[in-house]
Amino acid sequence: QVQLVESGGGLVQAGGSLRLSCAASGSGFSTYFVAWHRQAPGKQRELVAAVTTGGSLNYADSVKGRFTISRDNSKNTVNLQMISLKPEDTAVYYCYARKWREYWGQGTQVTVSS
Repeated sequence: QVQLVESGGGLVQAGGSLRLSCAASGSGFSTYFVAWHRQAPGKQRELVAAVTTGGSLNYADSVKGRFTISRDNSKNTVNLQMISLKPEDTAVYYCYARKWREYWGQGTQVTVSS
């Protein structure tokens, strides 16, 4: 069983930066696939960035070059560094983990003003 708690969301102007963090409880975090998803008002939830247990990275085209996902298995954390933020990045961001089943955090709001 894994519990995920996000932090670091907030309000930022376009062009600014934010760093989201996700703390995971439970054991065996290094064996979980982890990712960040987001959901904007009126839109479906979408994958933003992911990192496999082997360290392979995957990004949505819309965030490539601006967002960086990283995991620290010693601290049971997964982070999302976001730079050059745009108003269209406004959404609730969710931490996600998967092994045998899916786990979701409660979400953290990111609002980018123009």
